[in-house]
Amino acid sequence: MSQAPTDEGAKPAEATQAPFVLIVSGLSGSGKSVALKTLEDLDYYCVDNLPIELLPDFIRSLMREDVLPQKVAVGIDVRNRHSDLSRLSLWRAAVGRLGLDAKLVFFDSEDAVLLRRYSDTRRRHPLSHTGLSLPEAIARERQVTQPLRLEADLVIDTSQLNVHQLRRRVVGEFAFDSRDAPSLLFESFAYRRGVPADADFVFDARVLPNPHWQPELRPLTGRDAPVREYLEAQDDVQRYVRQVSEFLDTWLPRLRGETRSYVTVAFGCTGGKHRSVFLTERLAEHARTQGWDQVATFHRELD
Repeated sequence: MSQAPTDEGAKPAEATQAPFVLIVSGLSGSGKSVALKTLEDLDYYCVDNLPIELLPDFIRSLMREDVLPQKVAVGIDVRNRHSDLSRLSLWRAAVGRLGLDAKLVFFDSEDAVLLRRYSDTRRRHPLSHTGLSLPEAIARERQVTQPLRLEADLVIDTSQLNVHQLRRRVVGEFAFDSRDAPSLLFESFAYRRGVPADADFVFDARVLPNPHWQPELRPLTGRDAPVREYLEAQDDVQRYVRQVSEFLDTWLPRLRGETRSYVTVAFGCTGGKHRSVFLTERLAEHARTQGWDQVATFHRELD
């Protein structure tokens, strides 16, 4: 049985050192995993499926570290013991007594949408092991997580959002300091499925050597080391990366101080699997080395 949270031996965190703590919860299939991955891209220290009673101890352990992460995201959902979920307010209060403010965001979606998503992905619902049908498992989960939804500081309904739109929503809500420096979203796409309508900069990678025509590379993606090594060995690719880097280094800083909260830089190729993915990851990493703190990636044909 869970014990009541105490603060024995804990010292309040100094205001200048205290991280921002975001609790991520919601229904299975509503986009929690996408949200956590996006937050990780935004330099949050992310932990998923943390037992809820360990939340204060987890924060205490971080506060003892020499280098304290400034942004922390913790995934808590129906995989916890159900009796504990209704006690979240107690654990949040314990975190508050450490000098931190733990915000709770809850991701929700309509039942019909959740059913379709599970049908498309063929994933098992976390409660399916109890012998419930999928509709019954969703109904049971909605009942169990209702206390979290009622307590949430922000509820995001993803029923009408695709993965790309959800990532943008998370970036817009939780990427800080956007008043001075907008968040950057680097995206890969396939031209055969159309150019992203909301991209600010679009670069065509179809002029570069295509790993698709290398039999051993065809089943891989631009995230895989053999594809990266193949592309990095091409002179045209090196020149392309250098020239695009110079362009972005020149013009992205002009956007600092603008009212926009994020900017999308898109790379397209034929299938959205090799060249565009490689360039997205490569240029996102380059942006981080140039001092952009809020940088995320999205691969439309893979994610």
